[in-house]
Amino acid sequence: MVTAIILLLVAILCVLAVFRELKTKNFFAVMFAGASALIFGWFSVMTIYVRLFG
Repeated sequence: MVTAIILLLVAILCVLAVFRELKTKNFFAVMFAGASALIFGWFSVMTIYVRLFG
């Protein structure tokens, strides 16, 4: 469960990075931060789901 919480915190930081990079119009960084947010968010949600319902 600790892994899921850490992954969720990383995903939240990636979402914040997306907004920060959108302000500076750095679209290459937006792409990588967005992809990281999606991947880390998916793994955190699925880890929590498996631990609760698996």
